[in-house]
Amino acid sequence: MNLSLIGLGKMGVGLGRNMVAHGYEVVAYDQDPAVREAAREYLRVVDTLRDTKQGSGSTVYWLMIPAGKPVDDVLAGLQDVLAPGDLVIDGGNSNYKDTLRRHQELLERGIHFLDVGVSGGTDGALHGCCVMAGGDESVIAQVQALLRDIAVPNGYLHAGPVGSGHFLKMVHNGIEYGMMQSIAEGFDILEKGPFSYDYEQVASVWSHGSVIRGWLMELLIDVFRKDAHLDDIQGIMHSSGEGKWSVETALEYQVAAPIITMSLLARYRSMDADPLAGKIVAALRNQFGGHAIVRKTGEPE
Repeated sequence: MNLSLIGLGKMGVGLGRNMVAHGYEVVAYDQDPAVREAAREYLRVVDTLRDTKQGSGSTVYWLMIPAGKPVDDVLAGLQDVLAPGDLVIDGGNSNYKDTLRRHQELLERGIHFLDVGVSGGTDGALHGCCVMAGGDESVIAQVQALLRDIAVPNGYLHAGPVGSGHFLKMVHNGIEYGMMQSIAEGFDILEKGPFSYDYEQVASVWSHGSVIRGWLMELLIDVFRKDAHLDDIQGIMHSSGEGKWSVETALEYQVAAPIITMSLLARYRSMDADPLAGKIVAALRNQFGGHAIVRKTGEPE
């Protein structure tokens, strides 16, 4: 199999190393020279997109690129490289509607396309991930061994036709938003409650036999071990896009998804330390009810 990996961020380089560990010969590329240089320790790295084309026969191009325009830019850069019979796999977190469009555009040129949702974080990318693939059965068959090899046992699913892999990963990430927000709110209640807890110990005991045990709780043990009250970080929660798409899709299909929606809004709220909305509510309460407002000096009025 001629296999080219494009995009060598933390997930991409880990996935490449995973492939190599399973005996695949991988040609790798990233647009950032510094990233390319760092990846040479583990992978056979080339310096241009054109060099990702290997020898005779069809090539499988696995993209680990941020969603949106960057994926279209890479496909445009491969315009003169891709040939009929080649296969493009989008392993990033693309919007499934973009996936359907790209599939149709490539199909008109005789180029196959698969969408593969990958979950498991950087450790999963390296040692075995959860793989959700969308695409035609005949195309999946060409790379099914690869998809199974990079996944953990029982961690591979052919989800359905093109688009279904990214749709499934989108909903997965929406659920992930809600789970993390729920865990965070629980610990916030502990923090403000009447008792003093060792949060590392709490996360540890909850990881053993409790209903809410799981990988996220296990990760939290290490988080609190390094910083007992997370004093060294800000509570800013970035949003990569899939939570927003999950909420938009819920609205499109009239599905009640309040937990995912509120967890997304909590992330938006975290980005603004002093929101105008809060000032407006405080000012209105003062106007109609005489309720105290707090000036920027910190003193109530």
